[in-house]
Amino acid sequence: MGMEKQIIRPGTGPKPAPGQTVTVHCTGFGKGGDLSQQFWSTKDAGQKPFSFQIGKGAVIKGWDEGVIGMQIGEVARLRCSPDYAYGAGGFPAWGI
Repeated sequence: MGMEKQIIRPGTGPKPAPGQTVTVHCTGFGKGGDLSQQFWSTKDAGQKPFSFQIGKGAVIKGWDEGVIGMQIGEVARLRCSPDYAYGAGGFPAWGI
């Protein structure tokens, strides 16, 4: 599957370039293999927006490929297969 992107709300303006630092709000689902179960969110108490350098392998492949095509204010759902996320071993600390 790789990464599937569904735009929920379009954004405006230019898309980020490789190497640019982007800041996003995000929520991860898939705890225990159940896609309805949240495992983490930047909107949870004590969390803050997440910043990373795009296109540099600093995050999972699905984010590098999905976020680079986004615009400011865009809301999208990225669905990533294991090879575009945390691999076959998952990320046990988050229950995924």
